[in-house]
Amino acid sequence: MYSVRHGRLPVRTARGPLARLIASVLAVAAVSATAVTAYAVGDTVTSLKPSIHLVSASGRSVAAPPSVGAESGAVNILLAGTDTRTGQGGQFSSADELAGSSGAGNNDVTMVLHLSADHTHATVISIPRDLMVPVPACPTPSGGSTSAQSSAQFNTTLSTGGLSCVVLTAEALTGLSIPYAAEISFDGVIAMSNAIGGVPVCLATPVTDPYVGLDLPAGQQTLVGPQALAFVRSRHGIGDGSDLGRISNQQLFLSALLRKATSAGTLGNPFTLYSLAKAATSNIQLSDTLASPTTLVSIALALKSVPLSDFVFLQYPAMTDPDDPNRVVPEPDGVAALKQALAADVPVVLTGHTGDGTVSATATPTPTPTPTPTPTTAATAPAAGSTPAPTPSSTGVSLPSDVTGQTADEQTCTKGN
Repeated sequence: MYSVRHGRLPVRTARGPLARLIASVLAVAAVSATAVTAYAVGDTVTSLKPSIHLVSASGRSVAAPPSVGAESGAVNILLAGTDTRTGQGGQFSSADELAGSSGAGNNDVTMVLHLSADHTHATVISIPRDLMVPVPACPTPSGGSTSAQSSAQFNTTLSTGGLSCVVLTAEALTGLSIPYAAEISFDGVIAMSNAIGGVPVCLATPVTDPYVGLDLPAGQQTLVGPQALAFVRSRHGIGDGSDLGRISNQQLFLSALLRKATSAGTLGNPFTLYSLAKAATSNIQLSDTLASPTTLVSIALALKSVPLSDFVFLQYPAMTDPDDPNRVVPEPDGVAALKQALAADVPVVLTGHTGDGTVSATATPTPTPTPTPTPTTAATAPAAGSTPAPTPSSTGVSLPSDVTGQTADEQTCTKGN
């Protein structure tokens, strides 16, 4: 007869079951977090719109960087905002619908971002839609080419020859080689403002523009959705009612958006970051050189190190066209100084005011704001007709006082018409 030996039973305490419960919860949480992250990355990548084939002046596509990590060297990107109403939902009035473009549309907003090779400063150049410029022959998707134009309105380049034509024209205006580009539609502005939870802006005076359905009181406002879109589109309700006034207002909006996007609350919230990424990829059509997730991450990592105080928004130097008061042409002194800074890869120094559509948040609105002093360490702008002198790499180039703009950390307020 076999005897049965019983081992000592473990002492039951609350620690064992509780530890297993906590471990189980943590394991589920870890798996869930990984699954959410994987879903977010996969969902963001699959939301990328079909890319646009970007052709350089030589007719060759520009290769995208193959490695992961911060992009090395200087980075130049062009962003074209199209005014097309095609596929943009129903946020426009019937009159506005008729006033807009269809198909590719016009590039009514065009900005060129230049990030310095050492990633210490960035310059964002807004090119006026009404700027009269030479437009080069542009390659077409079918393998042909558009005809070169000695003078045409800049915002027609998108409808004339697509995104490549906008890039080629902008390269001639800035002296930069621009390998990356993207198109953003009206829906993209709405999606970005929604994703970030609204963009806080300051209004020095009430802003009313019946053309875009905008009616805002003075003071601090948080803009989201269609209201944010109306704000950046408004021309008749801003400053002197011109496109130049609208540019300064758009720079105010982008500066505020950048400040909020880089704030601790936003950077520390993965859901907000995911929403921003999804909004961008779903509503922006990238060039084929930019459509790789690794390329986007590399550029984002490079931009991350630039302080807001060294992120400069400026309007491309322009003056009234002597042949047409409703158009503008490049202003020689300002263009020479800007190209000098970009070629030497040094910061630009603003010496003028913020623009006709905005005023400093600490200043009383006046028709002509007082220019700020020129830093003594900056090189002076070249005189008209002169050859720009070499600029030391440790200094910046001062732009003429009639070149308007602001830094991303500068608090400005919109000035109503």
